[in-house]
Amino acid sequence: MKKPSHWADMGEWSLIWGMRFLLRVYLLLGRRVLQWFLYPVVSYYWLVNKSGRAASQAYLQRVAKLSPASDLSENLRDSYRHFISFANAIIDKLAAWSGALSLADVDYQGRDVLLAQIKTGQGAILLGSHLGNLDVCRTIADLDGAPRINVLVHTKHAEKFNQLLRQTNENSGLNLIQVTEISAATSMLLSDKIDNGELIIITADRTPVSQNSRVSRAEFLGDDAWFPQGPFILASLLKCPVYTLFCLKQQGRQVIYFEHFSDGLTFPRKNREQAMQQTIQRYAQRLEHYCLMEPLQWFNFFDFWHLADKESDEH
Repeated sequence: MKKPSHWADMGEWSLIWGMRFLLRVYLLLGRRVLQWFLYPVVSYYWLVNKSGRAASQAYLQRVAKLSPASDLSENLRDSYRHFISFANAIIDKLAAWSGALSLADVDYQGRDVLLAQIKTGQGAILLGSHLGNLDVCRTIADLDGAPRINVLVHTKHAEKFNQLLRQTNENSGLNLIQVTEISAATSMLLSDKIDNGELIIITADRTPVSQNSRVSRAEFLGDDAWFPQGPFILASLLKCPVYTLFCLKQQGRQVIYFEHFSDGLTFPRKNREQAMQQTIQRYAQRLEHYCLMEPLQWFNFFDFWHLADKESDEH
């Protein structure tokens, strides 16, 4: 039986040429025309991407079991809705990049807590995810006097994306940093940014690209899944406050949720693995909470639980 692919091997929509083309269509012709163009493409992707479709159905099955009120199931109709939600998120991403999404379009929950932290002069780490649309944070980065926001990404095209962002807004305070492994040099760079009062966003819901990277198992949507240790190790090295960050689209508006997660993560050598697992489990619980709020906005179209399932089969 063919082994499931790692998410990094599956390719993503975020290819530079594709996003540049879509951005031009959006700027020239607007959202409505882009929807007519994008929906057939995503529909075709849903039809031919058997593994992605199966992963979507498996995810929705878990959601339906935990939240009957969601009125979702693993049927093909809801899986298709899941993919169309992804298409709309791409358009919202382009709106954020182009400046069409303004502060008036965004609501906040928990922002005062983060603003109080920023006023101390020390930055913070924000644990994001592939739930909703992190690009909405660009509206914050473009505020006068706002802290610079650095987003750690796995894509090798980070600098090209930065160029594309600067083409749409040369004064953007959003900076993408390509990271596959956290080296000593990376830690020093990020430590300087924290000391300068900047924010660092890192997603914590995908296993690392490196095959030798460390992971911990946590219960998520009723089943065990692997989560990366890297974001949490990084936070402990930087010795800074940690918040969770979720950007959801609700009733036609973008809502950004900030939650205080820790004043500073520490993992004592004596019970390091246990402390790490407990911390990651707390994050998984918050991710689950927000997933159940807007389940069609979690965009991980691969078998998120397959590693845990495989280990279970071996014992």
